[in-house]
Amino acid sequence: MFSGSMVAIVTPFDDQGKFAEETYRQLIEFQIENGTDVIVPCGTTGESATLDVDEHEYVIKVCLDQVNKRIPVIAGTGANNTAEAVHLSKNAKSMGADGLLLVCPYYNKPSQEGIYQHYKLLAEEVALPQVLYNVPGRTGVNMLAETTVRLAEFANIVAIKEASGDLTQVGQILAQAGDKIDVISGDDFLTFPMMCCGAKGVISVSANAIPKQVKAMVEAVANADYMMGRKLHLELLEFHTAMFIESNPVPVKKTLELMDMIKANVRLPLVDMSDATLEKLKSVLKKYAVI
Repeated sequence: MFSGSMVAIVTPFDDQGKFAEETYRQLIEFQIENGTDVIVPCGTTGESATLDVDEHEYVIKVCLDQVNKRIPVIAGTGANNTAEAVHLSKNAKSMGADGLLLVCPYYNKPSQEGIYQHYKLLAEEVALPQVLYNVPGRTGVNMLAETTVRLAEFANIVAIKEASGDLTQVGQILAQAGDKIDVISGDDFLTFPMMCCGAKGVISVSANAIPKQVKAMVEAVANADYMMGRKLHLELLEFHTAMFIESNPVPVKKTLELMDMIKANVRLPLVDMSDATLEKLKSVLKKYAVI
């Protein structure tokens, strides 16, 4: 249902820390003009953890308004409080979102059964295509392949964004439930091998800055041009790695600032990039002719 080059879009803030709406609208236009297939607002890269509920819903509303049905929008509405995730998800549906991105509950460290019941309730309560999101490096818990396979039985759970970094786990999901649930890469540097196994694309951090290049790699693999896909993957690998030189989205926001597209403001507890790391980032960006 959702495939290709999908961007986990950043949420720009002004110097007072408020949502920079006009800048956000310009970022969306940049993505659409450069061939991005799906916009994903209010994910981890969109600093959803520091948006209050009203802000969260307003950012989604602005995204939907600016996209204006030109491409799909998958709204990030996950939370570690199941009731809050249901609330955010229902509101995103009412605003016209095409799908939901639902992060695995973080901090609570639920059991696999707890994770299953969380997603089961969301599937039952919100009649919208849902993308599970497994990112144990952020959440503190790994949703096992067997749990994903159980959840694949729900008709409106259509995909999983897999960012476990475990290609064996990805393969297990595809082998056991690939006919029922799509797998989407959650790690730019693993998109190529994951797509070679059957993943449908990527929800990308790097695409914030280099949407054309990410789209070209994804399209090559989707068209079974694996030699070209591998070439582009290897060429982009250093860039992808640089986007995680500090906690996401600090590097990608700094990259966009250096491209004169946004202010690199982040909300506490995130802070601006250190000088030493900044020099390393600039070196990589110059190599790729981004700045």
